[in-house]
Amino acid sequence: MIRSYLLAATAAVAAATGTSALAADPLPAVTYKLLPAALAVEAAQTAIATCKGQGYNVSVSIADRTGLPQLLIVGDGAGTLSREVARRKAYTSAQLRVSTADFAKRVAGGGFNPAVFDTQLVTAIGGLPIKAGDETIAGIGVSGAPGGDKDEACAQAGLAKISDRLQ
Repeated sequence: MIRSYLLAATAAVAAATGTSALAADPLPAVTYKLLPAALAVEAAQTAIATCKGQGYNVSVSIADRTGLPQLLIVGDGAGTLSREVARRKAYTSAQLRVSTADFAKRVAGGGFNPAVFDTQLVTAIGGLPIKAGDETIAGIGVSGAPGGDKDEACAQAGLAKISDRLQ
């Protein structure tokens, strides 16, 4: 009998303290913006069209804010390797929140090189972060033009097309 009362009292105390602890200390929440698929497609198509207008067949990849692929569009006649390089440029820009050109400069200057630990990072020019205000929400990577500066110009054209809707 005493055991029953002791068990009931212990259960009552546990229930009371557990409930108040949950009510007093809610789980933290994180909010962030996402790049809508429609804008990702529009930016990629603009980048491909810009490069195609200059005679370059490219692939364009968009990675979400964590670096995971959101989109890959391979332009007509784009080289096989351009798919993977574009993906890695987008990944690098999304992860590091800087252009791949800036990352290349940082590494070339003798700075810390995180690519030693993350082999998906690249210093090839042509990747740009996609920002909504100061927040990086994705990354775009273009590959296949004869030179990273041309890849980056096409990526910039894609971002310019959607920039007014990145709030």
